[in-house]
Amino acid sequence: MNKPFSHPRDASLDALAAFAKVAQHRSFSAAARELGVTPSALSHSIAQLESSMQLRLLHRTTRSVTPTGAGQLLLERLTPALADVRLALQDARDMGAMPTGRLRLNVPRQAARIVLAPILAAFHERCPQVELEIATDDRLLDIVEGGFDAGIRFGESLANGMVALPLAPVPRFIVVGTPAYLEAHGRPNTPEELTAHRCINRRFPSGAIYRWEFSQGERRIEVQTQGPLTLDDDVMIMNAALAGIGLAYIYEDMVTHALSRGELECMLADWCPPTEGFHLYYPGRRHQSPALRVLIELLTQNKRA
Repeated sequence: MNKPFSHPRDASLDALAAFAKVAQHRSFSAAARELGVTPSALSHSIAQLESSMQLRLLHRTTRSVTPTGAGQLLLERLTPALADVRLALQDARDMGAMPTGRLRLNVPRQAARIVLAPILAAFHERCPQVELEIATDDRLLDIVEGGFDAGIRFGESLANGMVALPLAPVPRFIVVGTPAYLEAHGRPNTPEELTAHRCINRRFPSGAIYRWEFSQGERRIEVQTQGPLTLDDDVMIMNAALAGIGLAYIYEDMVTHALSRGELECMLADWCPPTEGFHLYYPGRRHQSPALRVLIELLTQNKRA
């Protein structure tokens, strides 16, 4: 027995979903196969929908099915709305479920250490059945294409269409050097004076040499430094600075202990404000897994702490 999807007077969710499938496939038979109903039941449901709306939504011939102007407009509005409904239903089903499976994250090396390391134990306590994979990579890449559930990047480098969650702590880059180096070479008082110093350069994964960035009020400065050493790893940069090879531009939290012990000194502090900060990001229209929700909750709690 062919059962229609909705009452003639009611543009139900089932009827609207049926219309969307037919309009997307441009075929009653293909849509019927996907929905698991007969073509005649589907045709009857669409006819009821059109009758209830008093509006033709599909042009039908023996060879083709195409949306009318009104049908195309309805389809464009329905497609994202139906996707949201499906996500809402899945989220509701997941609320009471124990997180399982794998959660894959792509993050810069420093974000893994600064942001993720403090909450790893709590995450595994909350999600003992989840395999958490953290790929540390300083390159900018497409997390969807790479098969990742989420990523962490600085806010200014996020792609469009992503949901972004600001994370704490907000890192700051500072200029540091050993007391012996500063005694021998002097202390820079402005960013421009760095060009006269031996600096430890940083090379990005793209191959570009990083230009040290500074700001004070509305003034922004980028300095192309020169020096005897170019590295792409923060730990090596820190160790090179501690060895007195030159000045380094590095995450402040990496050298906190060295600063407190007097092994390094900070310069140009008033030119080194906090950065825009790391953001957790993920596709806006993708289903948010229970494991990702737990990670977001823990990162949010850590931000408030």
